[in-house]
Amino acid sequence: MALTDHPKAYGTAALAVAFTAGILVTLGFKDLYPDLEGRYQRKSRYPRPPGNDGTERRRSSLFWGAPVELEDHEPDPRSSANGDGIEACIGNTPLIKIHSLSEATGRTILAKAEFLNGAGNSPKDRVALNMIKEAEVNGLLVPHRGDTIYEGTVGSTGISLATLARAKGYRAHICMPDDQAFEKSDLLHHLGATVERVTVAPITSPDHFVNLAQRRAIEHEKVHQDGSKGFFANQFESVANWRAHFETTGPEIQEQTGGQLDAFVAGAGTGGTISGVAKYLKEEAKIPNVKIVLADPQGSGLYNKIKYGVMYSPTEKEGSRRRQQVDSMVEGVGINRITENFEAGRDLIDDAVKVTDEQASKMARWLVEHDGIFVGSSSSVNCVAAVVAATSLPPGSKVVTFLCDSGTRHLSKFWKHIKEMGLEEEEATDLYSELGIASPSK
Repeated sequence: MALTDHPKAYGTAALAVAFTAGILVTLGFKDLYPDLEGRYQRKSRYPRPPGNDGTERRRSSLFWGAPVELEDHEPDPRSSANGDGIEACIGNTPLIKIHSLSEATGRTILAKAEFLNGAGNSPKDRVALNMIKEAEVNGLLVPHRGDTIYEGTVGSTGISLATLARAKGYRAHICMPDDQAFEKSDLLHHLGATVERVTVAPITSPDHFVNLAQRRAIEHEKVHQDGSKGFFANQFESVANWRAHFETTGPEIQEQTGGQLDAFVAGAGTGGTISGVAKYLKEEAKIPNVKIVLADPQGSGLYNKIKYGVMYSPTEKEGSRRRQQVDSMVEGVGINRITENFEAGRDLIDDAVKVTDEQASKMARWLVEHDGIFVGSSSSVNCVAAVVAATSLPPGSKVVTFLCDSGTRHLSKFWKHIKEMGLEEEEATDLYSELGIASPSK
């Protein structure tokens, strides 16, 4: 009996054939059109690793090849922007071209806009978050138990810690030198942190701001007696510092540049940023011939350590020391001792550039006038060193540096000094004469 003699049976069979064909087409679609999946993979933030033969690995369908591979799709551990709340605003900052510096040098100068991190608005957000997470894993911090995070800082790390402490159920107690800009301590107060501004003292003194923070953490249980704990974050020596940049900042720079960069330039306070990024770019990503350049302010001894192997600064000469060990208007970078974080990447640093307060001040004003970029002193030091580093590289080279925080945190000190220098009265037109460095051949 023919199907045509029974229309109902004929319709059912046709529907079954169409359904089966639809399944076959759907499962085999990407194998018939692999270029579509290739486009998708190129747009993916972290594409699948290659297969054993080095080619891009694709899923195969049941009908058109080997069985489908099962893959996990968890957030990439290198990205810091995978948490809830304020944590999701940390990391994945844009890499922007600084046009005036690129045009002047004939080299592409790019800056990681770290002031756009959403908690404390600086690269210290990455560090603070990682230090807290590692402390939680190790049972040193328990949310909502009344625990307090103690830290000695010139400002930015404390601001990041204070912000994240509130978000994650902790208190913050910050010790900082009294010669830092008041904007920072005022902000810390508004964030609910306890702030101690202490007289500047050498690191060998028990009253140095870092040593004081550690002592406060040790005394916490005795003082509070409520079952809460005190945690000393210890940003200068904690390996969670450089690891934060190894796990997030370095991979972001590699991705944003496509692995095509010739130099990375950064200052060092704790040393975590330059060490973490250097270790990733050189040891993990293995970017060929990339140079790591330290940007060091006047009064710091790290420049001499890198260039000559000796930790020495003229401010340590007898009778020459005026204010503190690192005698500079610059805040956040520069130190006269080797921290664990700096030591982690010291052997990977190829060169160093010494930047004066005058150069940093003139660069800060230049960036406002020519690029509309308003940043603080450490960012200005980075940009001066990036220009100097660029002049030693072939035309067309690519240099990456950091814009650390906004100039709004430096109004009462650094930017006040810039105004007093008269730099806001006339617009500078020649970058090299302003900085007092030789113009490169283009």
